Amino acid sequence: MRSILPLKLTFVLVLAGLPAVGAATGAAAATNREIPAAGSTAIQPVAAGLDTGVQVPEIRGAEPGEQDARRAAPKLPPVNRSLSRHSGHHGVVVGSRPPRSNPTVALSFDGISHRDQRLANGGNQFSTEPPDQGLCAGNGFVLESVNDALRVFDSSGRALIGVADLNTFYGYPAAIDRATGAQGPFVTDPSCYYDPDSRRWFQVALTLEVDADTGDFTGVNHLDVAVSTSASPLGKWTVYRVAAQDDGTDGTPAHPGCPCLGDYPHIGADAFGFYVTTNEYEFFGDGYNSAQIYAFPKLRFVTSPASVPVVQYDTTGLGAGGAPGFTIWPAQSPSSQYAPDTEYLLSSDAAEEANGTGTSDHVIQWRLSGTFLLNTGGTPTLSRKIVPVGAYSIPPKADQKPGDFPLGQCVNDTTTPTPLGPGCWRYLLADEPEHDEAEAPLDSNDTRMQQVVYAGGKLWAALDTAVTVAGQDKAGVEWFVVDPRTARADKQGYLALAHNNLVYPAVGVNRSGRGVIAFTVAGADYYPSAGFASLDARTGAGDVQIAAPGKGPQDGFSGYKAFNDPPRPRWGDYGAAAADGDAVWIASEYIGQSCSLAQYTAAPLLTCGGTRTALANWGTRITRLTF
Repeated sequence: MRSILPLKLTFVLVLAGLPAVGAATGAAAATNREIPAAGSTAIQPVAAGLDTGVQVPEIRGAEPGEQDARRAAPKLPPVNRSLSRHSGHHGVVVGSRPPRSNPTVALSFDGISHRDQRLANGGNQFSTEPPDQGLCAGNGFVLESVNDALRVFDSSGRALIGVADLNTFYGYPAAIDRATGAQGPFVTDPSCYYDPDSRRWFQVALTLEVDADTGDFTGVNHLDVAVSTSASPLGKWTVYRVAAQDDGTDGTPAHPGCPCLGDYPHIGADAFGFYVTTNEYEFFGDGYNSAQIYAFPKLRFVTSPASVPVVQYDTTGLGAGGAPGFTIWPAQSPSSQYAPDTEYLLSSDAAEEANGTGTSDHVIQWRLSGTFLLNTGGTPTLSRKIVPVGAYSIPPKADQKPGDFPLGQCVNDTTTPTPLGPGCWRYLLADEPEHDEAEAPLDSNDTRMQQVVYAGGKLWAALDTAVTVAGQDKAGVEWFVVDPRTARADKQGYLALAHNNLVYPAVGVNRSGRGVIAFTVAGADYYPSAGFASLDARTGAGDVQIAAPGKGPQDGFSGYKAFNDPPRPRWGDYGAAAADGDAVWIASEYIGQSCSLAQYTAAPLLTCGGTRTALANWGTRITRLTF
């Protein structure tokens, strides 16, 4: 058993008791269509490729034929968008209290790393940031999926299969064929779910079509839903492709400004339905439309898998004050603890896409009523209510403990002898950079709602927010336990840690109603670390714990202007938690390696002894918690 480090927790508890505010006044536009099965697949790993340093192009969007990782700043894929800027909001001032009891770390191990992802499928992959953690568990298996790879473990943490790439899993050509330069579709934003009713695994990702010769995006994109044909993720799966460009083609509705992008898909389920939600942005512009909700009859994937119907809801104008819905996260439930004939969803609205103020004092509870109608071709009713909560606002970026950051230091270096001339940077770049990179902060999200659970008749969720702790503005977490019958928060509060940040929370709740919040801890005292805290419907949140301490700073290409100008240092873009009986599995991004510039430039070159790749060093940590 890995030991855990108890930390002093600082927080404030906000008491419930405020009234719910009005239901939505308009009806959501609903579109019905039938989605035929696109074929079958299985998880089929091939041997990892050789790490040869930097190959061209190394980052998707860089032009073929360049002599470096980027030469000119690449056109990064238009996914996981955010219109909000970190605007320096002061957070709620939080205090401290004695620690409370916490769950026990029963097992903790490293999941997929950037090195695993980059070398999957014989190395026919791009360097990708961030991992976008997808994790699900059940029937003795744990399935982890990230950008752009997946792997299956057993409940003891033993890998049952090698690392497989998402392109091959979904039936596409390789992300890039390193022999010919041909590029395959861009598969991103993975998430997964094990359904205890049907004993099936669901894997969802967003796929963007590209021109195979140039890598240019065409605007065509779809949600790819893979459903296992048995209770084992190691068997066959059936794949469905749901067009998401919403420009009137491929059976989609025609929305303003489209073709659009079905960004940031996430999964929920109740007794009758399987649900995917997205944020709809203009594909080739900066406009935002609204969140989309896709509702499928869950058992049709089992009983009539040749095709499945879907109802698509457009939430334009249905948010608070007529704003669009944004990141409407559907609930999952442990051990079939569903609301009767109902799927609940939660969203927040401080972000630019929702109200543009950067701060809010409520969240939005959405409800799909009559979900049994999905089985007979009917359309459940979508409504919403406003739930008053403690104030939250867009957090600052998360600083991290200073340390060696060899990729950034390599860009800055002008003296190390190389076969190409003086300066480590010559291994990476054809054009000389400005040599002024610094250790980058981590992205800390934009207050969008994170993972939602319906358990014990309550909705459990959390989001990122600015907090002021020990006189400093930091990124922290606000959590909620909402009674959906009254649209009131029975319990709510904040998690923060003095001199440090907590980012990208994910909530999991077991069948006994014991909860946990997973997140990354980073700041003056911690390299990016995998952390968690207990969450109880009666007593609230426990103290912050470390499941796995980070070993060094995040050191990836998205944080340096030599590769991504202006820099957008990625992190997350979400964590994951999954109940499995009385246990809760959690997974977060963290840094599981470190090295110096001298080690980075030693043989084997730019790998730090085979612990990272040239352009990134992210890792993931999977932990099983018991109560």
